[in-house]
Amino acid sequence: MKKDKKKINHSLVGIIMGSKSDWGTMKHCSDTLKNFKIRHDVRVISAHRTPQRLHKYLKEAEKKGIEIIIAGAGGAAHLAGVTASITTLPVLGIPIESKLKGLDSLLSTVQMPSGIPVGTLAIGKAGSINSALLAISMLSTRYPNVLNKLKSFRSKFEKKVPNKPY
Repeated sequence: MKKDKKKINHSLVGIIMGSKSDWGTMKHCSDTLKNFKIRHDVRVISAHRTPQRLHKYLKEAEKKGIEIIIAGAGGAAHLAGVTASITTLPVLGIPIESKLKGLDSLLSTVQMPSGIPVGTLAIGKAGSINSALLAISMLSTRYPNVLNKLKSFRSKFEKKVPNKPY
């Protein structure tokens, strides 16, 4: 069921990252959401170092109307999985490049047990951008204005691809 065209005055997406150093990657997610004028909240929250902060944030996020959580973390990268185990909101995970070029982060994010899903995207910048676009696509099923912006983006994106390699 589509929502009406009322202006949305709250964040629809929550972006969380395991440490401040992850911002270099997660900024691309935020920038993509800004380009679509999607309100979002950005926080540093570690599943291991600040678990109480994570629980509090997720409880408040649901009350504030956040509809999707995007979680980026490197190394052990359990942030998306722990987040998904606490909330029923959709969780998108972005593996951050780390000591093993992000492979460790990718495996930690993608290898979730049955019953606790995390939508896992590519390592690094591409995953960060695509997580925002996937969130936008999910939101477009409920918000006609988001759908219109997404259709326009896709049309312009397609036109950037040349017909010939020369």
